[in-house]
Amino acid sequence: MYTKYVFDRWYSSVLAQKLRRPYVHLVFGARQTGKSTLLRVLLPPDARRVNLADPEERSRYLAHPGDFITECRALAPQKKPWFVFVDEAQNAPVIFDAVQSLYDEDKTRWRFILCGSSARRLRRSGSNLLPGRSMLHRLYPLTLLEHPAPDKKANCASPLPLSWPKAAADPKPFPSDNLYHRLAYGELPAIAAMPNLEDRSALLKSYAVVYLEEEIRREATIKDWGAFVRFLQLAAAESGQILNYAGISQETGISQPTVKSYYQLLEDMFVGFQISAYTKSPRKNILSTPKFFIFDVGVRHAAAGLVPSPDIIKANPGPIFEQWVGIELWKRLQYLGEGRLYYQRTKDGAEIDFVVEINGRLIPIEVKWTQHPAIKDAKHLLVFLNENPKTANHGYMICRNAQPMRLHEKITALPWACL
Repeated sequence: MYTKYVFDRWYSSVLAQKLRRPYVHLVFGARQTGKSTLLRVLLPPDARRVNLADPEERSRYLAHPGDFITECRALAPQKKPWFVFVDEAQNAPVIFDAVQSLYDEDKTRWRFILCGSSARRLRRSGSNLLPGRSMLHRLYPLTLLEHPAPDKKANCASPLPLSWPKAAADPKPFPSDNLYHRLAYGELPAIAAMPNLEDRSALLKSYAVVYLEEEIRREATIKDWGAFVRFLQLAAAESGQILNYAGISQETGISQPTVKSYYQLLEDMFVGFQISAYTKSPRKNILSTPKFFIFDVGVRHAAAGLVPSPDIIKANPGPIFEQWVGIELWKRLQYLGEGRLYYQRTKDGAEIDFVVEINGRLIPIEVKWTQHPAIKDAKHLLVFLNENPKTANHGYMICRNAQPMRLHEKITALPWACL
């Protein structure tokens, strides 16, 4: 919109177009997903900026919320709207009421952008999220499109494609990375752009301590902080698994209702999400408990108390690879604004890792670490396809094979770079 981004984001051109519309814009996402950086690039140099992560500035507006209104009114009227960017807006929920007052006073004089990394404080305080006046935007860690593989094949057809928007002229993605590095360090923009692997590891450890612990301590009233830290480590270690409230409760000594509230806290802070079980099946022995994922595998390692590095991946790569694929599918569905992500497992252990539901179709996806996939690896996919003939006509295996392989007329094995 005004300045070229060093590396392009999929949502950059989309957001640039939407910011032209005369609404209040709410931009949410976890810390370090690049929200503030992207907005600094998209907004004009004369935009009014308020940083509520700064304790002094935050205290001033909390004590005197009327200052925000008088400062905005002091901006002289002009032909174009004044952009007013409030970073970490959840730290002063009163700002939302001030914005509503100003927006209702004049819908064209100001263009407010409120950026935040937590919905918890807003929800608990009953904050005004400006219904009928606002557009909601979410930013996520990098997708494979933004952070490409070094060896993507030209003849690939993704089961859930995500392409650069037409408005993104000559996009410049982040530097490519191999699979071991992205499984070890994840997809946060600042991490992916950093060439030094030791620095990546150190920054992720800092993220786990400074953000996941200190920020959560500030956001939530937690009586037993030690118990919460134990919960966080266990929740991260079990990321990608079926939720087991009883097991976590027993391990940490925290009651099950409190464990559930802690999981909700992680979702409110945008650092975790659930995928539901797909239960629309003729079989009667389908599990219905959801799975929980930490939003980034690099953050997952650090939060679990591990030192992010390729070595921890080589010890047991399959589960982390599966998590990475699931997170990638989830991010794409969020950006596309349609579809749902599920998994399916029977009580006797038969499982489909992911089921994408989009445009009335079901796309079953299995994830295998193998470089040499075979039809025997696809037996659960074939069962799912046979059970859902009207909605599911093709299944996929995401593997480490060198080229796409047609294992069956209904099953394709894709290299991870083709996802």
